[in-house]
Amino acid sequence: MIPDDFTIEPASWEQDLADLRAVRETVFLVEQSIPPEMEWDALDARSRHVIARDHDGRPIGTGRLTPDHGIGRMAVLANWRGKGVGEAIMRVLLEQARLLGYPAIELHAQTHALPFYEKLGFEPFGEEFLECAIPHRMMRRTVEPLAALASAPLPPAPEARLLIADDRSQALAAVTELLSVARYEIAIYTRDLDAALFDVAETLDQVKRIALSGRHAQVRILVQEPRKALADGHRLIGLAQRLTTPIAIRTPLEERDLQYPSAFLVNDRRGYFFRMLGSRLEGEGSTYAPGRHAQLLSLFDQVWERSSPSEDLRQLAF
Repeated sequence: MIPDDFTIEPASWEQDLADLRAVRETVFLVEQSIPPEMEWDALDARSRHVIARDHDGRPIGTGRLTPDHGIGRMAVLANWRGKGVGEAIMRVLLEQARLLGYPAIELHAQTHALPFYEKLGFEPFGEEFLECAIPHRMMRRTVEPLAALASAPLPPAPEARLLIADDRSQALAAVTELLSVARYEIAIYTRDLDAALFDVAETLDQVKRIALSGRHAQVRILVQEPRKALADGHRLIGLAQRLTTPIAIRTPLEERDLQYPSAFLVNDRRGYFFRMLGSRLEGEGSTYAPGRHAQLLSLFDQVWERSSPSEDLRQLAF
């Protein structure tokens, strides 16, 4: 089950200093015995900071994006590690780097954390070195530019609006709204492609629009039971067979992913719609919820990497 009791938000170095220090002092000064004079530097006041808070507003994690195109001071309190907080912070920082037009991002990664950053697209380079007596490697990743930047300003972030669905019509309205505001990317985790939501003219039209939106278009779909959708002649499968480059469908391989009980949709405007039981249409979401969106996208990416194209769909392609 994905924890939904933390949020990610921008932080002000002046206004949120006490909370930022609380996290970094606990992780770096106390746990890792880093000297205070090496923890605080002149970049802090010039950087963009992000803070994660629990449901009571207490700080649990932080990170910063520096003006020299670096990410650093990534810290998550011990009892919150392994719950998607670090991934959520990184995704928000990378989004900020993209909005600022940074072509690439570098960071100093503690050697034991290399797999964490590699999962997020970073590659190590250079020799291992010591920083504060801790082994580190340099890592770098390119930041894909927004296609819209070449010809038009980025649309403003939408106002957050809750999406509540107690029946099919409300669920369909929520899904259609999230698809209609998506620019280039969506990700769907579903049991059997949910014909009541995705084999419908208005949603199929939106998926097709996204798939044809340009070279950055990416429609990723995880389906636990593709045979049912195939047997029912689901039109989204036909669309995927015609648009094989922008639309990709995979089936989970591991039992834990096949037995995942929920279903969700996320778009590239930080909106989501989540159904606790994938076999039912009731759910909740928001048109703009960066923290929850980052959690769901992180889970999706993890399952996507350990999934493969469905054998049933592959045979259909031939």
